[in-house]
Amino acid sequence: MKCPYCGQLDNRVIDSRLNKDKTITRRRRHCEACNQRFTTYERIEMMLPMLVKKDGRREAWDRGKMIVGLEKACEKRPVSLEDIDRFVDGIEHRLQDAGGKEIFTSQLGEWVMETLPQLDEVAYVRFASVYRQFKGVNEFMDELKHFLGNQH
Repeated sequence: MKCPYCGQLDNRVIDSRLNKDKTITRRRRHCEACNQRFTTYERIEMMLPMLVKKDGRREAWDRGKMIVGLEKACEKRPVSLEDIDRFVDGIEHRLQDAGGKEIFTSQLGEWVMETLPQLDEVAYVRFASVYRQFKGVNEFMDELKHFLGNQH
């Protein structure tokens, strides 16, 4: 592993720990060249389908992009980064279970819309306002009525 401070490859692992779900290994490392310490995270690389965008372009799954979008939706809400990480893990599992080589981003968006209310209802409303691209207040109100109707 290359040291982020000096770029050398000569380092050793001081400590390794699994996360709660036992899906990520956190490693504390010590660079032998500059004596700095740094942390790395190791996770299994899954073979996930390519995403097909609305315009037909194909794009590889980007976990970071999903996390950034959810962080924006959950901004100033009582949702931890660990909660967001677990949420994205669930989406990745669904992508893997889909089994195909490609999946439409519209399907991915629907999975997020289905499960986001369980993470945070305000984040759901924020995400929906961007994802559904409402053209006016009436469309937004219709979505809220639909959401509230499904909560009972």
